[in-house]
Amino acid sequence: MNRFMRERSARRYRFDGAFVAAAMRYLREKGEIEMDKNMIAGAASRMARIFVAWLAMGLWTVAGQASAALAMSPSTVSVPAGMYTVVKITGASGEIQAESKNTAVATVSLSNVTSVSATLNVVGKAAGATTVYVRDAKTSNVSLPVTVTNSTAMTVSPTSLSLAIGSNAILTAAKVSGTLTATSGNTRIATVTVSANIVTVKGLSAGSVVVAVKDARTTISVPVTVTSGSPTGSAKYSLLAWNDLGMHCMDGKDYSVFSILPPYNNLHAQLVNASTGKAVTSGVTLTYEAVADPTGSINTSSVGKTNFWSWAKPLYGASPAPNFGLTGNATPSLTPRPMTLDATNGWFEATALPITPYADAVVNGSYVKDYYPTVKVTARDGTGKVLASSTTVLPVSDEITCAACHASTTDSNPARQAARPLSGWVNDPDPEKDWKKNILRLHDQKRGTGLLAAANSGTPTLCASCHASNALPGTGKTGVSKLTSALHTNHGAVIDPTTVTASMPAGLSLNSSTNRSACYACHPGSLTACLRGAMSTVSAIQCQSCHGNMTKVGDPARVGWLQEPNCQACHYDGTRKTSAVDASGNLVKPADARFATNPNTPAAGFSLFRFSKGHGGMQCESCHGATHAEYPSTHTNDNLESIALQGYAGTVRECTVCHATPPLTANGGPHGMHTIGQNWVGRHGDLVGSAGGATTCAYCHGSDYRGTPLSQVKASRTFSTEGGSRSFAVGQNVGCYDCHNGPSP
Repeated sequence: MNRFMRERSARRYRFDGAFVAAAMRYLREKGEIEMDKNMIAGAASRMARIFVAWLAMGLWTVAGQASAALAMSPSTVSVPAGMYTVVKITGASGEIQAESKNTAVATVSLSNVTSVSATLNVVGKAAGATTVYVRDAKTSNVSLPVTVTNSTAMTVSPTSLSLAIGSNAILTAAKVSGTLTATSGNTRIATVTVSANIVTVKGLSAGSVVVAVKDARTTISVPVTVTSGSPTGSAKYSLLAWNDLGMHCMDGKDYSVFSILPPYNNLHAQLVNASTGKAVTSGVTLTYEAVADPTGSINTSSVGKTNFWSWAKPLYGASPAPNFGLTGNATPSLTPRPMTLDATNGWFEATALPITPYADAVVNGSYVKDYYPTVKVTARDGTGKVLASSTTVLPVSDEITCAACHASTTDSNPARQAARPLSGWVNDPDPEKDWKKNILRLHDQKRGTGLLAAANSGTPTLCASCHASNALPGTGKTGVSKLTSALHTNHGAVIDPTTVTASMPAGLSLNSSTNRSACYACHPGSLTACLRGAMSTVSAIQCQSCHGNMTKVGDPARVGWLQEPNCQACHYDGTRKTSAVDASGNLVKPADARFATNPNTPAAGFSLFRFSKGHGGMQCESCHGATHAEYPSTHTNDNLESIALQGYAGTVRECTVCHATPPLTANGGPHGMHTIGQNWVGRHGDLVGSAGGATTCAYCHGSDYRGTPLSQVKASRTFSTEGGSRSFAVGQNVGCYDCHNGPSP
């Protein structure tokens, strides 16, 4: 009897001959049946007992049910709003699916999926309760009760640390109440410093220690292990990651009318082997993933936050899957995604990341704005061991808007009424569509196009399809003005509606403005602060200080996105200017190239900071921060990486970040700089003399040798000298007179 009792109903039982034989032996031993040649007779009655035996032996399988039941651990979860937790799925069979009954309370996604298991990521959106259902090919819904809380207790991430001697790592505290402090249980093993909500841990010697992070209400203990070397041995690695622009722009939630820019963010990174002081470009893999920032905000998906994917095909001629960008890279999520090597520039990259300025958290039914979402970049060797990781920001704004003048309004402001189409405002109830439709109606009125009718019938317009833009290569039509020229030239004479007052009824044109407000009327922005880097705090520096006025930016002869101001226009001859343009609005071109960008980079005749490289082949942005958000930035998330690398916010300048043993040099550092630290203090006399005398020091220390901003101390220091010790406070300009009676004591 090889196979028997087959029932092909919705609930059928499968019996294997070998199992049947085993079951019969089991019953015979129990005295339940006799094995004889006539056993077939009366099989029906005996099969019932065999079936019971089979159950007892655990050999029965119900078709449609896995032998190992689908299960989740833990079986219930509680997660604070804006945070996430993970659940392990086991015993699966076939495709695994998961859904939340109420996505306003919590959303879910799957990662690390195998044929039998997966990780379920549960993201808290708003306080409340919901049920998550998980199913596979053989099991219908398995329930996971989820509670989302409005927890106000402080959290610290990560919950444990492992770092090498001489390296730094950061702990990020969220929901801090009052002042944040931190202490190390053994300062011989590790020390800690606190900046805002960031705790920087520095490994000093091998061992284990507990770091206590404390606010006004909560103390959290974080175990820290300091190892004698990196996971791959004695080598130490540093990872520097950055976004190529201080603020990327996208059209917001709606793409159904027209588009200026898609969701498109670029992430770059370089890995340095500090044992050799060289950048690593082979034998390693780099990945990126979403990570919570110090406030607890996290952005793991763009689906539902914009309708870009519904309109990508008619606008951009491509049909990327939801959460994937125009070059095939995905929105940062809880699943690490690979970066690729750009051999030409010497960096790893992930381009066209379609991230949006909306966090995962939901308040009152809407996603919370987050213009500075953070990502974690991780470098691993060929065995998968982590070499280094870093947290950086992917800034993105939806403040690229023309609503200030083009939104339908009953306002009598003459500047706004000047933008009103002759046939009247569109008055679309959707504010994101309204101003766009008004622009198309005005465009139709002036150019005889039928763009509004096309949009209303389901065909949106890509502005660059006619007006060429170097932000979108391959666009434009012959004989049609370039996008940057069309926008800036035509709007230079437009009156800024915010300048129309009772005392100044005529207002001021956008072209006559000398501050950021004119640019922020359309560009990010009053909330996102496109210009927020180190230069943003100098009141004399405005957008026009580097770019010139609207007419200059819109000059038809100018090459948009390539013909931009460069570093040396303000930084030359040991001074720092506050304007990169001369009285005629032309870019200053000094002879001093110490702080110059690379010529003919990225194309002949152009010189851009974001493509230039310097000391050791490192990209300028890797140490100085992204354009418009140079270290130290006014926004916390921009500074996370520099704090983690060197213990304070600012240009990455500490030799120990990239050199396990800093070389002693008088002029071999970045921009011809000498080594900094105790080693330089003890040896600089001889080295200065061999390098040409004290006159070589004047560039940074001033012609009077009493110090300038270029010799300013960025972190408090104490040095041993021949006469004892000398201490320097943050912000102090170092000069010869601090330790000597001038440059020739």
